[in-house]
Amino acid sequence: MSSVMDTRFVKFVTSGLAACALPSGSAELGIDFGLYDPSDLIGEGRVINMYPYEGMGREAHAGFKRAYLFLECVSPRFKGSEEKPARIRGVLDLDKLWPPDTVATREANLTVLHSVALAVVQKLGCENNAGLSDRPVIKSKQVDG
Repeated sequence: MSSVMDTRFVKFVTSGLAACALPSGSAELGIDFGLYDPSDLIGEGRVINMYPYEGMGREAHAGFKRAYLFLECVSPRFKGSEEKPARIRGVLDLDKLWPPDTVATREANLTVLHSVALAVVQKLGCENNAGLSDRPVIKSKQVDG
């Protein structure tokens, strides 16, 4: 992707969503968006303390400290995205006092990230909301190994 597109995307994200870093007592929640390289995808592998989910964008993974969404966006705002979709990565990070590692915590992290990511892809005009439904799809993906 061109550096011009990278710069515009970063400016859009930082100007439109800077308020996503929300202090919450002693813990902090941060949500960041950026572009990713295909080598950043986790795929069928496992990352410690992360669990894969299906039905949200290209890939979705959640843990008690972090959640990831990997999306592909076709939009008139990204020249050439009809041939090569813009690859957008959303990351939710919890810092400091982490909640317990439970299914409910992982699903809550993924739900929050989904809500913000949906607003981003709608603002960008991504076709089919870049694979995100109006409501989060919380369906664990089975991984061998």
